Amino acid sequence: MLPYQLTICGLNELSEVIPSGISHVISILDPDWPIPSELASIGADKRVVFHFDDVTIPKEGRMVPGTADVEKLLDWGRRLLPGDGNHLLVHCHAGVSRSTAAAAILMLDQNPGLEDQVFREIDALRPRNWPNSMMVRLADDLLNCQGKFVAELRNHHARVAERNPDLAELIRLHGRAHEVPEAT
Repeated sequence: MLPYQLTICGLNELSEVIPSGISHVISILDPDWPIPSELASIGADKRVVFHFDDVTIPKEGRMVPGTADVEKLLDWGRRLLPGDGNHLLVHCHAGVSRSTAAAAILMLDQNPGLEDQVFREIDALRPRNWPNSMMVRLADDLLNCQGKFVAELRNHHARVAERNPDLAELIRLHGRAHEVPEAT
């Protein structure tokens, strides 16, 4: 769904992934988290770093993703050109929430109107995933999806919760119960 290869991972996988031909990196890190040393081989002009917490509602003491972050993500993704052998790595701490949301946002930007297919592609690339709903909400507005991206994310979360109830429980325990659909 993107005109270049895409890999999604967490911090603990960087040393395995970086040697596999990665040309560009999007890092989404907690505030004040240092840039991982594994990224030193990727030129600074081929990396972009975001610092915000993996939260989906504003909380005191937590840095939330903002519209400016999603705009910067979209602008950066649009500069990656097809046919240049580009291989983009998107990572966050666990490779589950912020990175999968960022990848989904980049995919939808390149494939307007294909919200449901975007989340199926995320599943194929990263089976253990739970895209951050705040990032998707911001992108829904910026990409003028009129709520469809958010609605498809809810459907996606329901599918993930059904097939992986342990992940859904972990999401609940980390203050994001509002993202977990009730069992039917």
